[in-house]
Amino acid sequence: MDIGLTMSTHGLLVRDERDFFLEKLDPGEMRPVELAELAERLDYHSVWFSDHVVMGRTATTHHTANESGTRAYPDRPNMLDVVATMGAIASRTERIRLASSVHIAPYRHPLNSAHQFATVDVLSNGRLIVGVGSGWDPEEFAAVGADFEHRGAVAEECIEIYKMAWTEPWLSYRGRFFEIDNVSMDPKPVQKPHPPVVYGAVTPGGARRAARVADGLYPMFLDTNGDPGRYDYLREAVLREAERVGRDLAGFRLYAFASGLVVDGSHELAHRDPRLTLTGTAAQVIADLEAFAAHGYHHVTVHFDVRSRTIGELFEIVERFAEQVLPAAREIRTPPFA
Repeated sequence: MDIGLTMSTHGLLVRDERDFFLEKLDPGEMRPVELAELAERLDYHSVWFSDHVVMGRTATTHHTANESGTRAYPDRPNMLDVVATMGAIASRTERIRLASSVHIAPYRHPLNSAHQFATVDVLSNGRLIVGVGSGWDPEEFAAVGADFEHRGAVAEECIEIYKMAWTEPWLSYRGRFFEIDNVSMDPKPVQKPHPPVVYGAVTPGGARRAARVADGLYPMFLDTNGDPGRYDYLREAVLREAERVGRDLAGFRLYAFASGLVVDGSHELAHRDPRLTLTGTAAQVIADLEAFAAHGYHHVTVHFDVRSRTIGELFEIVERFAEQVLPAAREIRTPPFA
């Protein structure tokens, strides 16, 4: 099993008895390049970057990452740009993969996104993973002048255009939302035929979209008790849609985005019943990762629970998890998706 690390570029994750929340950080506290360098030294598979351009003021907006719908973001959060941060990290690392978690496709023109991501893949020598999603905040869509109602369908067209731009010498496209006529986009990404595209979704519609145009599905388990079997029905939706459209799912993967924390055996979190997602002793967390694998997940991106709300503790947690959990996690095998 591959283990990814969620970066500090939107703040620190903390959990209560039900939901997760992001603690605001000043940009100077985030230290993303230093954190990525540490993750590479510790042999994490990848670093993952949350994405928003602006954040609406209305706190009642339903946030899909918490089953309760409670919004995780604070007022006026500091949010570093994904692609710019990836570029900085690409120049200071050599092996670790760089991933968006997830790029909100439908409020950006797909040619602009495809060009930026191709550039990151070239500069990183083929280390990009493109996580894509449709977004959840109507105020953000309104601010950038985008269509919130049809965001899922727009995201699907965006992915189709990304892949054409990355693979074809000349691009022409006629869709419901975009028309493109006879243009080139170079250089192409290093990865062939293109960087993997992972679709972030927690609905059957999103799972069907992943089956049509993506290389993987990436649901969220960020709230306090995210059972690994929570989204088994999404796997079934992918299988049914792939059969309907005649797609071979060889190479398709399930990615989980989950909160977690490793503690010693004396900590009260190790004795909770039920325990928090991916939380407890190293042995308990490894057992949880094995449960994710049993439900078909090849990859888990961990967003660590930083209870002291300090960046220093995040660095300590990253090291502790690498020492106590990563070696065993690498030995976990997941059956092929199909």
